[in-house]
Amino acid sequence: MYVPPHFRISDDQARDLLARIEAAQLVTATVDGPMATLMPWVFDRETECLVGHMARANLQWQTPWLGMATVLGLGPNGYLTPSWYASKAEHGKVVPTWDYVAIQVHGDLTVHDETEWVRAAVRRLTDRFEALRAQQWSVDDAPAEYISGQLRGIVGIELRVDRIEASVKMSQNRSAADIAGVVAGLEADGHVELAQWVRRSAS
Repeated sequence: MYVPPHFRISDDQARDLLARIEAAQLVTATVDGPMATLMPWVFDRETECLVGHMARANLQWQTPWLGMATVLGLGPNGYLTPSWYASKAEHGKVVPTWDYVAIQVHGDLTVHDETEWVRAAVRRLTDRFEALRAQQWSVDDAPAEYISGQLRGIVGIELRVDRIEASVKMSQNRSAADIAGVVAGLEADGHVELAQWVRRSAS
């Protein structure tokens, strides 16, 4: 990934960001070209692994891959109009751009077809996404036979993290006046989360 100096973050920040990514594309290279699947993930900081699952019918896990796999994650992102920049009125030398949070994770991929491993992965994913809900659903809320049947339809996916590349492009290369205009414009358009990222990155 090309990451200009303005948009680089530390390894620790990259891991924090990885822990916040909810769904990302798993990409594998094959002799017939790349294959990709969008999947939810949970990042295990202790083992430095991403854990997920995909449908058993998905051909990606059954197709031999070349070298490491890559997970492509995308955080808050959006279009920035030059009309928000104070510098537009000053000299007009401005163009549209896109602010974004992007992360690429490279590592060795393992497919797990052991029922208990897959069950544990499903529990971890469920617990992660139910954690913020007032009424949390648990795997145990469904009949055991039903869950066992569902587990037979998926395989576990584990990517052991070898390298993380991250880019947080949040207008850090613009003047304070331009950043203020971006924040105001994003908030006016309802992109509150992206505006918060721009504000934090500028501080």
